[in-house]
Amino acid sequence: MSKNVPFYRSLIFQMLVAVVLGSIVGYKFPEFGVSLNPLAGGFIKLIKMIVVLLIFATVSVGVAKLGDVRKVGRIGVKSLVYFEIVSTIALAFGLLVVNVFKPGVGMNINPAQLDANLVAGYATNAKALNTVDFILNIIPASAVNAFAQGNILQVLLFALFVGFALLHIGKRAEPIIDQIERWSEVIFAIVGAIMKLAPLAVFGAVAYTIGKFGVASLVALGKLVGLFYLTNLVFMVVVLGTIAYLAGFSLWKFIKYLSEELVLVFCTASSEAALPRLIRKLESVGCSVPVVGFVVPTGYSFNLDGSYIYLTMGAIFIAQATNIDLSMAQQIGLLCIFLLTSKGVAGVTAGGFVVLAGTLSIFPDIPLVGLGLLLGIERFMDSMRTATNLLGNGVATMVIAKWERQRDDRQMTMVLNGEASEAIPDAELVET
Repeated sequence: MSKNVPFYRSLIFQMLVAVVLGSIVGYKFPEFGVSLNPLAGGFIKLIKMIVVLLIFATVSVGVAKLGDVRKVGRIGVKSLVYFEIVSTIALAFGLLVVNVFKPGVGMNINPAQLDANLVAGYATNAKALNTVDFILNIIPASAVNAFAQGNILQVLLFALFVGFALLHIGKRAEPIIDQIERWSEVIFAIVGAIMKLAPLAVFGAVAYTIGKFGVASLVALGKLVGLFYLTNLVFMVVVLGTIAYLAGFSLWKFIKYLSEELVLVFCTASSEAALPRLIRKLESVGCSVPVVGFVVPTGYSFNLDGSYIYLTMGAIFIAQATNIDLSMAQQIGLLCIFLLTSKGVAGVTAGGFVVLAGTLSIFPDIPLVGLGLLLGIERFMDSMRTATNLLGNGVATMVIAKWERQRDDRQMTMVLNGEASEAIPDAELVET
Protein backbone atom coordinates (compact mmCIF):
# COMPACT_ATOMS: atom_id res chain seq x y z
CA MET A 1 0.00 0.00 0.00
CA SER A 2 1.30 3.44 -0.88
CA LYS A 3 2.27 5.70 1.99
CA ASN A 4 0.09 8.44 0.46
CA VAL A 5 -3.12 6.44 0.97
CA PRO A 6 -5.14 7.71 3.98
CA PHE A 7 -5.07 5.33 6.98
CA TYR A 8 -8.85 4.86 6.87
CA ARG A 9 -8.57 3.31 3.42
CA SER A 10 -6.11 0.64 4.54
CA LEU A 11 -7.52 -2.88 4.76
CA ILE A 12 -6.05 -3.53 8.21
CA PHE A 13 -7.74 -0.43 9.67
CA GLN A 14 -11.09 -1.30 8.09
CA MET A 15 -10.93 -4.86 9.44
CA LEU A 16 -10.04 -3.69 12.95
CA VAL A 17 -13.03 -1.34 12.88
CA ALA A 18 -15.13 -4.28 11.71
CA VAL A 19 -13.90 -6.32 14.70
CA VAL A 20 -15.04 -3.61 17.13
CA LEU A 21 -18.42 -3.10 15.46
CA GLY A 22 -19.00 -6.84 15.14
CA SER A 23 -18.22 -7.35 18.84
CA ILE A 24 -20.70 -4.63 19.83
CA VAL A 25 -23.47 -6.00 17.61
CA GLY A 26 -22.87 -9.60 18.74
CA TYR A 27 -22.92 -8.62 22.41
CA LYS A 28 -25.88 -6.21 22.32
CA PHE A 29 -27.98 -8.02 19.71
CA PRO A 30 -26.94 -11.70 19.81
CA GLU A 31 -29.74 -13.04 17.59
CA PHE A 32 -29.05 -10.44 14.93
CA GLY A 33 -25.33 -11.13 15.25
CA VAL A 34 -25.87 -14.84 14.59
CA SER A 35 -27.90 -13.99 11.49
CA LEU A 36 -24.88 -12.13 10.03
CA ASN A 37 -22.81 -15.30 9.63
CA PRO A 38 -23.61 -15.52 5.86
CA LEU A 39 -21.47 -12.39 5.36
CA ALA A 40 -18.37 -14.36 6.31
CA GLY A 41 -19.59 -17.54 4.62
CA GLY A 42 -20.26 -15.75 1.35
CA PHE A 43 -16.83 -14.11 1.36
CA ILE A 44 -15.08 -17.44 1.93
CA LYS A 45 -17.07 -19.01 -0.90
CA LEU A 46 -15.97 -16.19 -3.22
CA ILE A 47 -12.34 -16.87 -2.32
CA LYS A 48 -12.77 -20.62 -2.79
CA MET A 49 -14.33 -19.89 -6.19
CA ILE A 50 -11.03 -18.51 -7.43
CA VAL A 51 -8.30 -20.10 -5.32
CA VAL A 52 -7.93 -23.40 -7.21
CA LEU A 53 -7.55 -21.52 -10.51
CA LEU A 54 -4.83 -19.43 -8.93
CA ILE A 55 -2.99 -22.49 -7.62
CA PHE A 56 -3.20 -24.20 -11.03
CA ALA A 57 -1.81 -21.15 -12.84
CA THR A 58 0.95 -20.51 -10.30
CA VAL A 59 2.16 -24.11 -10.02
CA SER A 60 1.97 -25.11 -13.70
CA VAL A 61 3.83 -22.00 -14.88
CA GLY A 62 6.30 -22.21 -12.02
CA VAL A 63 7.25 -25.80 -12.82
CA ALA A 64 7.47 -25.06 -16.55
CA LYS A 65 9.85 -22.16 -15.89
CA LEU A 66 12.17 -24.12 -13.60
CA GLY A 67 13.69 -25.80 -16.63
CA ASP A 68 14.69 -28.93 -14.70
CA VAL A 69 12.51 -31.69 -13.26
CA ARG A 70 15.13 -32.39 -10.61
CA LYS A 71 14.64 -28.91 -9.15
CA VAL A 72 10.93 -29.63 -8.59
CA GLY A 73 11.80 -32.90 -6.85
CA ARG A 74 14.37 -31.15 -4.68
CA ILE A 75 11.88 -28.49 -3.62
CA GLY A 76 9.35 -31.20 -2.81
CA VAL A 77 11.73 -33.26 -0.69
CA LYS A 78 13.05 -30.24 1.22
CA SER A 79 9.51 -29.01 1.85
CA LEU A 80 8.27 -32.34 3.23
CA VAL A 81 11.35 -32.74 5.45
CA TYR A 82 10.86 -29.22 6.80
CA PHE A 83 7.12 -29.82 7.37
CA GLU A 84 7.76 -33.06 9.27
CA ILE A 85 10.41 -31.52 11.53
CA VAL A 86 8.35 -28.44 12.39
CA SER A 87 5.18 -30.56 12.81
CA THR A 88 6.95 -32.69 15.40
CA ILE A 89 8.21 -29.59 17.21
CA ALA A 90 4.69 -28.08 17.28
CA LEU A 91 3.13 -31.30 18.64
CA ALA A 92 5.87 -31.60 21.29
CA PHE A 93 5.51 -27.90 22.14
CA GLY A 94 1.79 -28.31 22.87
CA LEU A 95 2.48 -31.48 24.85
CA LEU A 96 5.10 -29.72 26.99
CA VAL A 97 2.91 -26.70 27.79
CA VAL A 98 -0.20 -28.69 28.72
CA ASN A 99 1.87 -30.91 31.06
CA VAL A 100 3.55 -27.96 32.74
CA PHE A 101 0.45 -25.80 33.31
CA LYS A 102 -2.17 -28.62 33.60
CA PRO A 103 -5.28 -26.57 32.63
CA GLY A 104 -7.63 -29.54 33.07
CA VAL A 105 -6.49 -30.66 36.52
CA GLY A 106 -9.12 -30.08 39.19
CA MET A 107 -12.16 -30.12 36.88
CA ASN A 108 -12.97 -33.70 38.02
CA ILE A 109 -15.31 -34.46 35.13
CA ASN A 110 -17.02 -37.84 35.07
CA PRO A 111 -17.08 -39.03 31.42
CA ALA A 112 -20.35 -40.87 32.09
CA GLN A 113 -22.05 -37.54 32.72
CA LEU A 114 -21.06 -36.08 29.35
CA ASP A 115 -23.49 -36.14 26.39
CA ALA A 116 -22.09 -38.49 23.75
CA ASN A 117 -24.56 -37.14 21.16
CA LEU A 118 -22.72 -33.81 21.09
CA VAL A 119 -19.71 -35.36 19.39
CA ALA A 120 -21.40 -38.19 17.52
CA GLY A 121 -21.27 -36.37 14.17
CA TYR A 122 -17.58 -35.59 14.52
CA ALA A 123 -16.80 -39.16 15.51
CA THR A 124 -18.62 -40.43 12.42
CA ASN A 125 -16.66 -38.10 10.13
CA ALA A 126 -13.44 -39.12 11.83
CA LYS A 127 -13.91 -42.77 10.86
CA ALA A 128 -13.15 -41.78 7.27
CA LEU A 129 -9.73 -40.44 8.25
CA ASN A 130 -6.95 -42.91 7.51
CA THR A 131 -3.60 -42.56 5.80
CA VAL A 132 -4.37 -44.77 2.78
CA ASP A 133 -7.63 -42.99 1.95
CA PHE A 134 -5.96 -39.61 2.40
CA ILE A 135 -3.22 -40.50 -0.09
CA LEU A 136 -5.66 -41.97 -2.62
CA ASN A 137 -7.87 -38.91 -2.30
CA ILE A 138 -5.03 -36.77 -3.64
CA ILE A 139 -5.67 -38.43 -7.04
CA PRO A 140 -8.85 -36.87 -8.52
CA ALA A 141 -11.52 -38.90 -10.29
CA SER A 142 -11.03 -36.41 -13.12
CA ALA A 143 -9.27 -33.09 -13.58
CA VAL A 144 -12.63 -31.34 -13.90
CA ASN A 145 -13.81 -32.95 -10.66
CA ALA A 146 -10.78 -31.61 -8.79
CA PHE A 147 -11.62 -28.04 -9.82
CA ALA A 148 -15.35 -28.53 -9.21
CA GLN A 149 -14.80 -29.74 -5.64
CA GLY A 150 -12.14 -27.13 -4.92
CA ASN A 151 -9.74 -29.79 -3.62
CA ILE A 152 -6.39 -27.99 -3.29
CA LEU A 153 -4.18 -31.09 -3.21
CA GLN A 154 -5.90 -32.63 -6.25
CA VAL A 155 -5.53 -29.40 -8.22
CA LEU A 156 -1.89 -29.21 -7.11
CA LEU A 157 -1.24 -32.73 -8.45
CA PHE A 158 -2.88 -31.92 -11.79
CA ALA A 159 -0.97 -28.63 -12.04
CA LEU A 160 2.31 -30.49 -11.47
CA PHE A 161 1.50 -32.84 -14.35
CA VAL A 162 0.65 -29.89 -16.62
CA GLY A 163 3.85 -28.10 -15.57
CA PHE A 164 5.97 -31.19 -16.28
CA ALA A 165 4.28 -31.58 -19.69
CA LEU A 166 4.96 -27.93 -20.59
CA LEU A 167 8.54 -28.38 -19.44
CA HIS A 168 8.92 -31.46 -21.64
CA ILE A 169 7.44 -29.78 -24.72
CA GLY A 170 9.95 -26.94 -24.46
CA LYS A 171 9.82 -23.85 -26.70
CA ARG A 172 6.62 -24.92 -28.42
CA ALA A 173 4.84 -24.55 -25.07
CA GLU A 174 5.92 -20.92 -24.55
CA PRO A 175 2.68 -19.43 -26.00
CA ILE A 176 0.64 -21.61 -23.62
CA ILE A 177 2.77 -20.56 -20.65
CA ASP A 178 2.34 -16.92 -21.65
CA GLN A 179 -1.45 -17.31 -21.83
CA ILE A 180 -1.61 -18.99 -18.39
CA GLU A 181 0.46 -16.13 -16.95
CA ARG A 182 -1.91 -13.58 -18.46
CA TRP A 183 -4.82 -15.53 -17.03
CA SER A 184 -3.22 -15.47 -13.57
CA GLU A 185 -3.15 -11.65 -13.73
CA VAL A 186 -6.89 -11.71 -14.37
CA ILE A 187 -7.34 -13.99 -11.36
CA PHE A 188 -5.34 -11.64 -9.12
CA ALA A 189 -7.47 -8.73 -10.34
CA ILE A 190 -10.60 -10.67 -9.29
CA VAL A 191 -9.01 -11.39 -5.91
CA GLY A 192 -8.37 -7.66 -5.47
CA ALA A 193 -12.05 -6.93 -6.07
CA ILE A 194 -13.18 -9.67 -3.66
CA MET A 195 -10.83 -8.43 -0.93
CA LYS A 196 -12.70 -5.13 -0.79
CA LEU A 197 -15.44 -7.15 0.93
CA ALA A 198 -13.08 -8.46 3.63
CA PRO A 199 -14.13 -5.92 6.32
CA LEU A 200 -17.75 -6.92 5.80
CA ALA A 201 -16.80 -10.59 6.20
CA VAL A 202 -14.87 -9.83 9.39
CA PHE A 203 -17.84 -7.86 10.78
CA GLY A 204 -20.20 -10.79 10.14
CA ALA A 205 -17.80 -13.40 11.53
CA VAL A 206 -17.14 -11.53 14.78
CA ALA A 207 -20.83 -10.65 15.31
CA TYR A 208 -21.75 -14.31 14.77
CA THR A 209 -19.08 -15.64 17.17
CA ILE A 210 -19.96 -13.27 20.02
CA GLY A 211 -23.71 -13.62 19.41
CA LYS A 212 -23.60 -17.42 19.19
CA PHE A 213 -21.24 -18.29 22.01
CA GLY A 214 -21.12 -15.14 24.11
CA VAL A 215 -18.46 -14.01 26.54
CA ALA A 216 -19.53 -16.75 28.97
CA SER A 217 -18.10 -19.40 26.63
CA LEU A 218 -14.66 -17.93 27.12
CA VAL A 219 -15.05 -17.56 30.90
CA ALA A 220 -16.12 -21.20 31.35
CA LEU A 221 -12.93 -22.63 29.90
CA GLY A 222 -10.89 -19.44 29.86
CA LYS A 223 -7.79 -21.05 31.31
CA LEU A 224 -7.43 -23.43 28.36
CA VAL A 225 -8.25 -20.74 25.77
CA GLY A 226 -5.79 -18.29 27.32
CA LEU A 227 -3.08 -20.94 27.60
CA PHE A 228 -3.64 -22.03 23.99
CA TYR A 229 -3.34 -18.45 22.72
CA LEU A 230 -0.22 -17.86 24.81
CA THR A 231 1.31 -21.14 23.60
CA ASN A 232 0.78 -20.18 19.96
CA LEU A 233 2.29 -16.74 20.52
CA VAL A 234 5.33 -18.21 22.27
CA PHE A 235 5.67 -20.80 19.48
CA MET A 236 5.67 -17.97 16.93
CA VAL A 237 8.31 -15.99 18.80
CA VAL A 238 10.59 -18.84 19.89
CA VAL A 239 10.28 -21.48 17.15
CA LEU A 240 9.25 -19.50 14.07
CA GLY A 241 11.34 -16.55 15.21
CA THR A 242 14.44 -18.74 15.46
CA ILE A 243 13.76 -20.31 12.07
CA ALA A 244 13.29 -16.87 10.51
CA TYR A 245 16.51 -15.60 12.09
CA LEU A 246 18.47 -18.56 10.75
CA ALA A 247 16.89 -17.98 7.33
CA GLY A 248 18.01 -14.35 7.29
CA PHE A 249 14.86 -12.29 7.92
CA SER A 250 13.02 -10.63 10.80
CA LEU A 251 9.88 -12.44 11.97
CA TRP A 252 8.47 -9.20 13.42
CA LYS A 253 8.81 -7.37 10.10
CA PHE A 254 7.33 -10.40 8.34
CA ILE A 255 4.33 -10.40 10.70
CA LYS A 256 3.78 -6.69 10.02
CA TYR A 257 3.99 -7.43 6.30
CA LEU A 258 1.29 -10.13 6.62
CA SER A 259 -0.79 -8.26 9.21
CA GLU A 260 -3.86 -7.87 6.98
CA GLU A 261 -3.90 -11.56 6.12
CA LEU A 262 -3.41 -12.58 9.77
CA VAL A 263 -6.32 -10.42 10.94
CA LEU A 264 -8.51 -11.78 8.14
CA VAL A 265 -7.89 -15.46 8.89
CA PHE A 266 -8.14 -14.90 12.65
CA CYS A 267 -11.58 -13.32 12.33
CA THR A 268 -12.98 -15.71 9.70
CA ALA A 269 -11.16 -18.83 11.01
CA SER A 270 -10.48 -19.77 7.39
CA SER A 271 -6.95 -20.16 6.00
CA GLU A 272 -8.31 -20.09 2.46
CA ALA A 273 -9.65 -16.57 2.99
CA ALA A 274 -6.11 -15.19 2.72
CA LEU A 275 -4.52 -17.79 0.44
CA PRO A 276 -4.53 -15.73 -2.79
CA ARG A 277 -3.04 -12.68 -1.08
CA LEU A 278 -0.48 -14.82 0.74
CA ILE A 279 0.73 -16.20 -2.60
CA ARG A 280 0.98 -12.72 -4.10
CA LYS A 281 2.76 -11.26 -1.08
CA LEU A 282 5.31 -14.07 -0.90
CA GLU A 283 6.12 -13.49 -4.57
CA SER A 284 6.37 -9.74 -3.89
CA VAL A 285 8.77 -10.27 -0.99
CA GLY A 286 11.22 -12.02 -3.29
CA CYS A 287 10.31 -15.73 -3.29
CA SER A 288 10.26 -17.35 -6.74
CA VAL A 289 6.95 -18.39 -8.30
CA PRO A 290 7.83 -22.13 -8.41
CA VAL A 291 8.67 -22.26 -4.69
CA VAL A 292 5.60 -20.27 -3.66
CA GLY A 293 3.37 -22.30 -5.97
CA PHE A 294 4.51 -25.60 -4.50
CA VAL A 295 5.20 -24.87 -0.82
CA VAL A 296 2.07 -22.85 0.04
CA PRO A 297 -0.62 -25.26 -1.25
CA THR A 298 1.28 -28.29 0.08
CA GLY A 299 1.78 -26.60 3.42
CA TYR A 300 -1.99 -26.12 3.75
CA SER A 301 -2.22 -29.89 4.33
CA PHE A 302 1.18 -30.79 5.78
CA ASN A 303 2.36 -27.72 7.72
CA LEU A 304 -0.34 -26.58 10.13
CA ASP A 305 1.56 -25.61 13.27
CA GLY A 306 -1.40 -24.15 15.16
CA SER A 307 -3.52 -27.24 14.51
CA TYR A 308 -0.75 -29.52 15.78
CA ILE A 309 -0.44 -27.54 19.02
CA TYR A 310 -4.22 -27.77 19.42
CA LEU A 311 -4.25 -31.56 18.96
CA THR A 312 -1.84 -32.42 21.77
CA MET A 313 -3.16 -29.72 24.12
CA GLY A 314 -6.77 -30.72 23.50
CA ALA A 315 -6.17 -34.43 24.01
CA ILE A 316 -4.15 -34.08 27.23
CA PHE A 317 -6.61 -31.46 28.56
CA ILE A 318 -9.45 -33.99 28.23
CA ALA A 319 -7.35 -36.60 30.05
CA GLN A 320 -6.58 -34.14 32.87
CA ALA A 321 -10.20 -32.98 33.16
CA THR A 322 -11.45 -36.59 33.44
CA ASN A 323 -8.72 -37.57 35.95
CA ILE A 324 -6.89 -39.91 33.57
CA ASP A 325 -3.19 -40.12 34.36
CA LEU A 326 -1.22 -40.84 31.18
CA SER A 327 2.38 -42.01 31.41
CA MET A 328 5.04 -40.23 29.37
CA ALA A 329 5.28 -43.32 27.14
CA GLN A 330 1.54 -43.12 26.42
CA GLN A 331 1.80 -39.42 25.63
CA ILE A 332 4.72 -39.98 23.25
CA GLY A 333 2.70 -42.76 21.61
CA LEU A 334 -0.19 -40.32 21.21
CA LEU A 335 2.18 -37.77 19.63
CA CYS A 336 3.36 -40.40 17.12
CA ILE A 337 -0.25 -41.19 16.19
CA PHE A 338 -0.92 -37.48 15.65
CA LEU A 339 2.05 -37.32 13.25
CA LEU A 340 0.07 -39.62 10.95
CA THR A 341 -3.55 -38.57 11.52
CA SER A 342 -2.85 -34.82 11.47
CA LYS A 343 -2.03 -34.87 7.74
CA GLY A 344 -5.74 -34.74 6.94
CA VAL A 345 -6.49 -31.61 9.00
CA ALA A 346 -6.87 -29.23 6.03
CA GLY A 347 -9.11 -31.49 3.99
CA VAL A 348 -11.97 -31.70 6.48
CA THR A 349 -14.53 -29.19 7.75
CA ALA A 350 -13.63 -28.34 11.39
CA GLY A 351 -10.47 -30.28 10.57
CA GLY A 352 -8.62 -29.96 13.87
CA PHE A 353 -11.63 -31.10 15.88
CA VAL A 354 -12.41 -34.00 13.53
CA VAL A 355 -8.79 -35.20 13.49
CA LEU A 356 -8.77 -35.06 17.31
CA ALA A 357 -11.95 -37.18 17.31
CA GLY A 358 -10.42 -39.65 14.88
CA THR A 359 -7.26 -40.02 16.93
CA LEU A 360 -9.09 -40.51 20.23
CA SER A 361 -11.20 -43.18 18.50
CA ILE A 362 -8.06 -45.30 18.16
CA PHE A 363 -6.52 -44.21 21.47
CA PRO A 364 -8.88 -45.72 24.09
CA ASP A 365 -7.04 -44.29 27.11
CA ILE A 366 -8.77 -40.91 26.58
CA PRO A 367 -12.61 -40.93 26.40
CA LEU A 368 -13.91 -39.72 23.04
CA VAL A 369 -16.96 -38.23 24.77
CA GLY A 370 -14.58 -35.78 26.44
CA LEU A 371 -14.53 -33.81 23.20
CA GLY A 372 -17.76 -32.27 24.40
CA LEU A 373 -15.68 -30.19 26.81
CA LEU A 374 -14.07 -28.41 23.85
CA LEU A 375 -17.18 -27.73 21.77
CA GLY A 376 -18.06 -24.44 23.46
CA ILE A 377 -14.64 -22.92 22.79
CA GLU A 378 -13.86 -24.61 19.46
CA ARG A 379 -14.59 -21.47 17.44
CA PHE A 380 -12.21 -19.37 19.55
CA MET A 381 -9.46 -22.00 19.37
CA ASP A 382 -9.93 -22.28 15.61
CA SER A 383 -9.22 -18.58 15.07
CA MET A 384 -5.83 -18.70 16.76
CA ARG A 385 -4.65 -21.96 15.22
CA THR A 386 -5.63 -20.71 11.76
CA ALA A 387 -3.54 -17.56 12.18
CA THR A 388 -0.58 -19.65 13.37
CA ASN A 389 -1.01 -21.97 10.39
CA LEU A 390 -0.85 -19.07 7.94
CA LEU A 391 2.24 -17.53 9.51
CA GLY A 392 3.92 -20.95 9.64
CA ASN A 393 3.35 -21.50 5.94
CA GLY A 394 4.68 -18.04 5.14
CA VAL A 395 7.86 -18.74 7.11
CA ALA A 396 8.21 -22.17 5.48
CA THR A 397 8.07 -20.63 2.01
CA MET A 398 10.72 -18.06 2.90
CA VAL A 399 12.97 -20.82 4.26
CA ILE A 400 12.59 -23.21 1.30
CA ALA A 401 13.17 -20.32 -1.13
CA LYS A 402 16.37 -19.47 0.76
CA TRP A 403 17.58 -23.08 0.67
CA GLU A 404 16.90 -23.28 -3.07
CA ARG A 405 18.53 -19.91 -3.75
CA GLN A 406 15.18 -18.84 -5.14
CA ARG A 407 14.75 -15.78 -2.90
CA ASP A 408 15.80 -12.28 -3.89
CA ASP A 409 17.14 -10.97 -0.56
CA ARG A 410 17.60 -7.44 -1.91
CA GLN A 411 13.95 -7.26 -2.82
CA MET A 412 12.97 -8.94 0.47
CA THR A 413 14.85 -6.34 2.50
CA MET A 414 13.29 -3.45 0.58
CA VAL A 415 9.75 -4.82 0.99
CA LEU A 416 10.04 -5.74 4.68
CA ASN A 417 11.58 -2.33 5.44
CA GLY A 418 8.72 -0.59 3.67
CA GLU A 419 10.97 0.78 0.92
CA ALA A 420 9.04 -1.09 -1.77
CA SER A 421 5.52 -2.53 -1.80
CA GLU A 422 5.06 -3.96 -5.26
CA ALA A 423 6.64 -7.02 -6.83
CA ILE A 424 9.50 -6.24 -9.17
CA PRO A 425 8.34 -7.62 -12.54
CA ASP A 426 10.46 -10.55 -13.68
CA ALA A 427 12.96 -9.76 -10.91
CA GLU A 428 16.18 -11.60 -11.40
CA LEU A 429 16.81 -13.90 -8.43
CA VAL A 430 20.01 -13.26 -6.55
CA GLU A 431 21.80 -16.42 -5.40
CA THR A 432 22.78 -16.03 -1.75
